[in-house]
Amino acid sequence: MDSQICMLEPKAANEMEKADVLAKRDVAAEWCRLASEHAATYGGKPWRYVLIPHDAIAENMTVEGFVRSYAFRPA
Repeated sequence: MDSQICMLEPKAANEMEKADVLAKRDVAAEWCRLASEHAATYGGKPWRYVLIPHDAIAENMTVEGFVRSYAFRPA
């Protein structure tokens, strides 16, 4: 995983497609985009938003695995 900062948010699996969760996801992703732009001005690390269904969380998972599987990539 490249050098980055991740905002990890677990959410109940059955709520992942609810309108309020998706709206919060979009705002958090925008915050990460703006934080990344600001960080780039001083050589800081980019931010990523990762929305994780609760039932995917296990002791053997790593942050890298969560980012690879669940990082939000806006269209």
